[in-house]
Formats: sequence, C-alpha cells, structure tokens
Amino acid sequence: MKTAVEWLQDTWLNYPDLCSYDKIQEWFKQAKEMEKEQSLEDYSVGYSNGQVDSNRTANQYYNETYKNTEL
Repeated sequence: MKTAVEWLQDTWLNYPDLCSYDKIQEWFKQAKEMEKEQSLEDYSVGYSNGQVDSNRTANQYYNETYKNTEL
C-alpha cells in the first residue's frame, strides 16, 4: 500500500504532461482524502489492538486532531 505522498509523487512523475493547475489541485485533493483514510484506518487498527485508550471513534479522533490544520 502506498502512502498518499508516494501516490502523489508517482502520479506527478508518471503524468508530467497533465500537470495543469486544475489537475494538480485535483491530485492534491485526492492525496488529502487518501491521507485521511489512512489515518482513520491506523486509528481503528490501534484501537482494535488495544493501543488506543479512548472512547473516541476514528472520525472523532481525526476531526479533533486535523480539522483545523492544512495538510
């Protein structure tokens, strides 16, 4: 599984002719969504393995941790 950054790098390097401003913005949006999904999955795995001591859901954790920050 690639990280969002690895996916963005591969996409950018494999499709240099498509690097218009709009296309790059679309790729960044996709990468941010991938990063969010990866964070939610990581939290869920940690919770199910007993490594997260919290009653928060993965979405609550993500929103509390990242909602006010730009990736």
